[in-house]
Amino acid sequence: MRIASSSWDPWGTPASAVSHDSGQPQRLGAYTLLHKLGEGGQGEVHFGTAPDGRQVAIKVLHERFRGRTVERDTFMGEVAAAQRVPPFSTARIIDVGVEGDTAYIVSEYVEGRSLDRLVREEGPLGSDALVRLAIATSAALNAIHSAEIVHRDFKPANVLIGSDGPRVIDFGIAKALDRVTMTSGGVKGTPAFMSPEQVSGLPVGPQSDIFSWASTMFYGATGQLAFNGVTAFQVFQAVVHHQPDLHALPPSLREPMAACLNKDPQGRPTAAQLMLAIAR
Repeated sequence: MRIASSSWDPWGTPASAVSHDSGQPQRLGAYTLLHKLGEGGQGEVHFGTAPDGRQVAIKVLHERFRGRTVERDTFMGEVAAAQRVPPFSTARIIDVGVEGDTAYIVSEYVEGRSLDRLVREEGPLGSDALVRLAIATSAALNAIHSAEIVHRDFKPANVLIGSDGPRVIDFGIAKALDRVTMTSGGVKGTPAFMSPEQVSGLPVGPQSDIFSWASTMFYGATGQLAFNGVTAFQVFQAVVHHQPDLHALPPSLREPMAACLNKDPQGRPTAAQLMLAIAR
């Protein structure tokens, strides 16, 4: 099974390599949209500029707020909370707005490939690169969780490998959309990187991100999915019941990864504990 949502590489293509889609609006709020970078389940991502000339990534969401003032305000509040996340290995959220019925989120632009694309194009990471990635992304999760945000969609496509190191993107957006969408029921996310509680439709907390982090690091180390199957149901069954073989991982990561992949959320480390375990 291919990784869902990996057919596009959010924010990961240099602007000069993307042709402009003349059917898209050229301005949204105070921002100029120059190039469409890609599209996923939540919306389209554009490369653009802020009023002060800064390069930014503008995510134009599919969800529309036609006359739904309460839902719009709820969405704005949820994304505003994500702006509190310290910029430790994350792409900082700069602004959020709704123009007409179109919602958009403006973030720091990171030029680089996603982990998903990097592994597909060049193969698994070496041991040193993987350990550096593990430390940086666990630090990012610690910053996100310290702001009382749960990512809910941590996966290789949401980890960008920038020139100054890895950056985690799209944190907090899944919850913001769940709070306002008219079709919030059912299981959402990328099956192979979801936690057992997610695939079971149970409430999720920071521990869910820890499980997804481990599945993502496994992919970075091996180029394979930790939990695979021909159908989504088979992937869900693997997430709940299968224990992946961690021998391909660097020795320093095996024990922390095993703890992160505990099927019981209470048995997983916090992001802060994970950082310390990797750095020993």
